[in-house]
Amino acid sequence: MTSEAVEDYLRAIFEIENRIGIAPTSELAESLDVKPPSVTEMIKRLVDMKLVTREPYRGVTLTEDGRRRALKLIRLHRLIELYLYKILNVGWEKVHDEAHRLEHVISDEVAEKMDEALGYPEFDPHGSPIPSIDGSIGERDSVELSAVSAGMTVHIDEVSDRDSDLLGFLGERGILPGTVLEVVARYDFADQIDLKVGDSVFPLGLKAAEKIRVSKTSSKDKKE
Repeated sequence: MTSEAVEDYLRAIFEIENRIGIAPTSELAESLDVKPPSVTEMIKRLVDMKLVTREPYRGVTLTEDGRRRALKLIRLHRLIELYLYKILNVGWEKVHDEAHRLEHVISDEVAEKMDEALGYPEFDPHGSPIPSIDGSIGERDSVELSAVSAGMTVHIDEVSDRDSDLLGFLGERGILPGTVLEVVARYDFADQIDLKVGDSVFPLGLKAAEKIRVSKTSSKDKKE
């Protein structure tokens, strides 16, 4: 079992646990694109390493050490994404895969130099919070865009970095974290919503909307 595989599992468990409270085997298999028996075997090893605890028939959660290691990896991954995006002008739809290749080989010293060069940022290109060096991570009161009612105006906080097609679609329209948009219509029977950004209106499927997290706009946002 390579350290890269351990790190990939820890990050996936962290992300799923953060979303639904525990990481079931089925969710891990889907996230990592591996077979459930492989997940079961890896979980046994992670338990032996004291990186996760297992609840039979429910899933796993990170131990304190597992969470610390996951946050360290997530910090590095998101710093690399931002460095590629801001300094090297790599498209935001491409930086996730590049960062995944680099995160296992970049030293802590280089990571901190990147952090300094970027001005100690709080968020990556997709709006995801970058954990601090001490392992703390910010939280926001956001919801999935798919849950927003028609007529509401919202602020994009975060877009999943795993869907390059969605990132390319939004990027072409200049729709990035910080963009204010209105849900002008919902068609639940068709699994679709219509979004208005400036003077433009375009449709988006609810499956894609699940990958975008938004928050209510402030009065300042609405005026802008």
